[in-house]
Amino acid sequence: MRDLTCEAVLELRHLQAYLDKIEDRLESFRAIASRHDDGIDFAFPFGEASFRLSPGRLAIRARAAERDDLARIKDLLATAVQVYGKQDNPQIRWTGDLSGETSLPQFREMTVEGITQLTPAMRRIRLAGENLGRFAKFGGMHIRVLFPTVRVPQPEWPSLGANGLAAWPSEDRCPTPRAYTIRRMSVDNGWIDVDFVVHPGDSVGSRWAEGASPGSKLGIMGPVGRPIPLDAEWYVMGADETGLPALSRMLETLPAATRGIAFVEVADESEVQDLANPTSIQVRWILRNGVPAGLDERLARSVVAVKWPENSRSFGWFAAEAIPASIVRNHWRKIMDLGRDETLAAAYWDRTKAGAMATGGAPRG
Repeated sequence: MRDLTCEAVLELRHLQAYLDKIEDRLESFRAIASRHDDGIDFAFPFGEASFRLSPGRLAIRARAAERDDLARIKDLLATAVQVYGKQDNPQIRWTGDLSGETSLPQFREMTVEGITQLTPAMRRIRLAGENLGRFAKFGGMHIRVLFPTVRVPQPEWPSLGANGLAAWPSEDRCPTPRAYTIRRMSVDNGWIDVDFVVHPGDSVGSRWAEGASPGSKLGIMGPVGRPIPLDAEWYVMGADETGLPALSRMLETLPAATRGIAFVEVADESEVQDLANPTSIQVRWILRNGVPAGLDERLARSVVAVKWPENSRSFGWFAAEAIPASIVRNHWRKIMDLGRDETLAAAYWDRTKAGAMATGGAPRG
């Protein structure tokens, strides 16, 4: 069977001003970049791509053996160009394989199959769907959940645009998207588990999780977020309730010999979970005991106080409210001078925005 290929040619007057940022972003998705006189070649674990440069113009080519793989590369390339090339208003139109399709490869409609109350505030919902293999690929742990709402109880799902990205319906038919962690999944049995924090306030995800019952439907897209390295020897981790599903999954996935320390902040003793942790990573719980979520400073202080070991392949991972995430990110990047290949500090919610708290929110790629 021949490989699938597609191409796009873009007019980008200011490309040289942001080309390095595009390359850096793609490398964070496990691409190996090779620069040449006339462009850049990218080798992904699931395919390849190339940039060919000429004055004011970028020619992109993508190739992969499988449909999902080619769709993933198109998504990564188009997103990178649009994120950093806004000043040039990129008009991406793919030609070649998959270019005439309108079915969005990264979308699935899912049905609630079961509900488990893990703690007073954490509810695990099992979602059943078809052909979930792509959600176990590409190193991604997160999905974008598309919620029906009171305003749009029966939304129209997105389709595939000519640029290789999601084309969304009009506002009065559009679902509300939020990012969550795939806590567990079985491709063979066609289900994924998602853990939801149920809490007061105007939160789309919390409200839906409270009212969900077997048979309820929603949509998912993904995977989203950049892959997390699982081959370091030592980790420092930090999370509040929203990052706990991702942290828990990492502990279950990492090799048994992995060392490090993880700090988890929750409301009180009733929210402490019995984590499956076959690694040598020590887990320490921080209980707020009445301090409002997002205002307890101990989580960020504990993480930045950790001394990283010398002569070990190490990685720092943090997921919580926006302010502690910013404190940790600045410490790792500006004080410790660590790169994005050694750290990931993500704001999973923002206490200044109503309804923003959602468990397992993914970083923006």
